[in-house]
Amino acid sequence: MKRVVVTGIGMINSLGLDKESSFKAIVEGQCGIKSISSFDATEHSVTIAGEIIGFDPNTIMNPKEVKKADRFIQLGLAAAKEAMHDAKFESFESERFGVSSASGIGGLIVIEKNSVIVNTAGPRKISPFFIPSALINMLGGMVSIEYGLKGPNLSSVTACAAGTHAISDATKTILTGGAKKMLVVGAEAAICAAGIGGFSSMKALSTRNDDPQRASRPFDAERDGFIMGEGAGALVLELYDDAVARGAHIYGEVVGFGESADASHITSPSMDGPYRAMKAAYEMAGSPCIDYINAHGTSTPANDKNETAAIKELFGANVPQISSTKGQIGHCLGAAGAIEAVICLMAMRDEILPPTINYENPDPECDLDYIPNTARKCKAHYIMSNSFGFGGTNGSVIFKRV
Repeated sequence: MKRVVVTGIGMINSLGLDKESSFKAIVEGQCGIKSISSFDATEHSVTIAGEIIGFDPNTIMNPKEVKKADRFIQLGLAAAKEAMHDAKFESFESERFGVSSASGIGGLIVIEKNSVIVNTAGPRKISPFFIPSALINMLGGMVSIEYGLKGPNLSSVTACAAGTHAISDATKTILTGGAKKMLVVGAEAAICAAGIGGFSSMKALSTRNDDPQRASRPFDAERDGFIMGEGAGALVLELYDDAVARGAHIYGEVVGFGESADASHITSPSMDGPYRAMKAAYEMAGSPCIDYINAHGTSTPANDKNETAAIKELFGANVPQISSTKGQIGHCLGAAGAIEAVICLMAMRDEILPPTINYENPDPECDLDYIPNTARKCKAHYIMSNSFGFGGTNGSVIFKRV
């Protein structure tokens, strides 16, 4: 039977411009959430977010190409570059190497900018690069052009589950013979007036503006919403036999994935949908002993309660250790699943599980082991990562130590 493994990873988020620095900060319990600096948020009810500071797209792209790509594409290219470099390919068959990209919202910053232009300066002032830079699938398009990847070019646009679904789609493509290798890239950059304003109007965000470092508090009884983050994660997937033949470092094997729909409500999550996604992944993996779950854990009252209930329903008395890393970097929406998969693989590599920071007040409805506040040494053999999105779309993936 074909086996799919991960041989390269990359990550950028509010705690680091690369995988090593950001993972170190996450494990140390640092927090990248601060007052918004990319636009004037004075009039907004929420003025904090997990922004990436110090990123220069000119360092990873031709300066002439930068203006053709929205920030989410730029961040995705940065993570992809790190993952491809990490995979250490001497050569590859371009026609058998594809891309599976993901974003929940895509080019919201450039959409907002050009909406203002058309209403103030007129339609003739709209940038000719507006539409290409806003399209979500252009992330995969620009990545494929950058590396000459001529295999399947797929795109997942499933809200906050998109990054995890992109991993599932890439794995399916390899297992069914559509490609031998796939580059997964999930990216999001929606921290702008429209993005913050839109989520604020839904009452989805925390309003702890005076205490940004402690605002996102997954599973804590005093949680009051998530904090928006931006970033990207990338993973190189390939056949196990090919990876072994070229002497590649293997971070882990994809042994299970599951998808489901709540079919219930467009924004309010259920317990049943996440449960069925996790159950499908768990059974596909052979129902192993899961050592750790990187939870969706958004810090919203509904999600954390429902996810806890779903985990308890699936695992009974054998509930794994759990944490949510969104307290450190915010909720990166469609990129979250890819970023958190990278975090899981690095946790497996370094034998340490990241903590759930800001866990101070136990919630009777969230009564599991969330690795509170301090990282924990653990040689994990099986790790699950969960992602659930608006529209009631759910994804779960399981990695195995090789």
